[in-house]
Amino acid sequence: MPSVPPGPVAPPGTPGVPAGRLAGLGSFCARHSPWVIALWLVVLVAALGGRHLVGATFSDQLSLPGSQSDTGAALLTASDPAAAAPNGLVVFHTGSGTVADHQQAVDSAITDLKAMPHATGASSPVTSKDGATAYTTVSFDEQLKSLGHGYVDQLDKATAPARSDGVQVAYGGGLDQVTTAPADDLASELVGIGAALLILLLVFGSVLAAVLPLLSALVGVLVGIGVVGIVAGVVTFATSAPTLATMIGLGVGIDYALFLTTRFRQDLIEGRSPADAVARTSSTSGHAVLVAATTVAVALLSLYACGLSFIGKLGLAATIAVVVTATASLTLVPAALALTGRAIDRWTVRRRPVAETAGESDSWHRYARLVSRHAAAFLACGVALLAVLAVPLFSMRLGHVDDGAGASGSTSRIAFDLVSDAQGPGFGPGANAPFTVVVDVSGSNVPADQIGDDVDKALQGTPDIAEATALQPTPDGKLLVGTVTATGDPQSATTGALFNALTGHVLSDALRGTGAHGYVTGTAAAQFDFRDTVKDRLPIIIGIVLLAAFLLLMTVFRSLVIPLKAVLLNLLTTGASYGVLVAVFQWGWAAGALGLPEAVPIESYVPMMMFAIVFGLSMDYEIFLLSRISEAWHRTADNTGSVGAGLSATGRVISSAAFIMTAVFLSFTVSPTVVVKMLALGLAVSVVLDATVVRLLLVPSTMFLMGRSNWWFPRWLDRVLPRVHM
Repeated sequence: MPSVPPGPVAPPGTPGVPAGRLAGLGSFCARHSPWVIALWLVVLVAALGGRHLVGATFSDQLSLPGSQSDTGAALLTASDPAAAAPNGLVVFHTGSGTVADHQQAVDSAITDLKAMPHATGASSPVTSKDGATAYTTVSFDEQLKSLGHGYVDQLDKATAPARSDGVQVAYGGGLDQVTTAPADDLASELVGIGAALLILLLVFGSVLAAVLPLLSALVGVLVGIGVVGIVAGVVTFATSAPTLATMIGLGVGIDYALFLTTRFRQDLIEGRSPADAVARTSSTSGHAVLVAATTVAVALLSLYACGLSFIGKLGLAATIAVVVTATASLTLVPAALALTGRAIDRWTVRRRPVAETAGESDSWHRYARLVSRHAAAFLACGVALLAVLAVPLFSMRLGHVDDGAGASGSTSRIAFDLVSDAQGPGFGPGANAPFTVVVDVSGSNVPADQIGDDVDKALQGTPDIAEATALQPTPDGKLLVGTVTATGDPQSATTGALFNALTGHVLSDALRGTGAHGYVTGTAAAQFDFRDTVKDRLPIIIGIVLLAAFLLLMTVFRSLVIPLKAVLLNLLTTGASYGVLVAVFQWGWAAGALGLPEAVPIESYVPMMMFAIVFGLSMDYEIFLLSRISEAWHRTADNTGSVGAGLSATGRVISSAAFIMTAVFLSFTVSPTVVVKMLALGLAVSVVLDATVVRLLLVPSTMFLMGRSNWWFPRWLDRVLPRVHM
């Protein structure tokens, strides 16, 4: 296509230029394109600079007010602050001989550990049966995460005497919060960007057309990350929040820019001027982008309905990224398109640009006619495939991924393995995160020593307990406190079952009639309480998102059947994605390929996060496809032709968008953070299934089987609901 200067951009309302707010916004940005681009660059610098000045901190510290673990921790803090202080393990190990052979060096290290800033004490070493391993528990006056990764230097300096004497030293327990450096996902981002660029080149066949969506998405993502960092100065986000925001922002940002660039280029191919094409693009595809971004944002913000601020804030971080990238798509992209004009096809890698649709005889229409003749068979195949993939879902086990799944060679993983492998009291897998049993005897009607004996006896008779220390009174006599070490590691099913037994009946049975109350607290207990809370509240999130999606689609398409079908199909997609996660991570089918040393449970909040994100993203494609089908149906009343027209008009752009988003998500599976790996793989699988099985098999086959019933809508409801024009 020859290069032609873009020329002046006509304002909306002139002949041939669509009217409307989005058309007006697009025309304004196009008329002032240099200023709009310059403004976005200023905002980019300000956002990144503000993030640096704020000094954002991120933490995975969980708080569940009202939970039994939180109540127990609060009682312990009030009665004996020293016992409730944050702590971590410093592990000493020697490959030959015993730790006692290096006693002077180890004692010197422990003395120096006590003298570290914010350290309040270190316990006497607990030594294994063979004497080769010992550990001390170091207590602190601050939450360990707040000490920062730089605190490792203090630990190394304090333990230098032991290492100099040939003793291996590793830091575990709560100290993983300072020894684990912030995840660097730059490699993932670069791989995702490179894959997206390659796909865009193949789709458009033009260098400028491929680079433009990518650059606009990068600007939007960087601004979004900056804004997340600034907000993190006031709101504490989880450590995975920036990576999640980057992953979602990059995926949707490229998709939205792709939708707009595709429509602009199609208008140029059809002979419209660049000025008209910019206005039409903003009015049509810009509206689709606005509705899609709103849908994703609503789904993500619905996570606050679960009542867990930790999860709600993750949704907020992702929402910020989506809103910023959508804003960039509606302003920066029109400005860049206007500035580029017909030069968008100047550097081509394909002789002729490909149009968005090829007419009624193209392969999509032929495929639609094939599906119409065998609709039941196509529907059965699609449902069967998703059902098979969803089978592992029924054995899903929620939990928390512990240090045993950490990177090989990391100090937290070394400490975990040393404590797990050593023999003797105080050692074994459960010693990495023991339970603390707290019994409140302040209102009891039975002597405290008798209560202690009853609880000790109950604990000794409970399965899956490796060791239970005798309950001891706190200095004020209000509490009895003891430690329970499980036989399994903190993420194992047996440890989860032990927690359920302790909180469900063991303590309550032992304390019945005494007036005393028992609690199980500690890091592992808080994680299990969090797991149970998420499990209880997941149906609330599912219900809210399903209702919101149903109402949106019903309002847009004026149908009861279409939204019901969309909701059910998306439930199938989500179930299949969950099933793949269970098979890969929990069953360990591909754990090694993802860099995991062992099978792990599904992180408690991943299914909830996935559900909100997947539903939001899948609704994007659903709206884009069904809006074209609906448009053709209301114009022709030909059901088969309408489905073919919808598939033909959206086939290229949805397939390209899905490939790009899948590539971006899959690139994040190399992240060192297990939660990010889970979300990345789960979202990639969801997008693939939605863009193939749902769009190619389930949607067309159900549309054919339902026929005219697809568009049934009660007249009274049509009068009540507002009209949303797509």
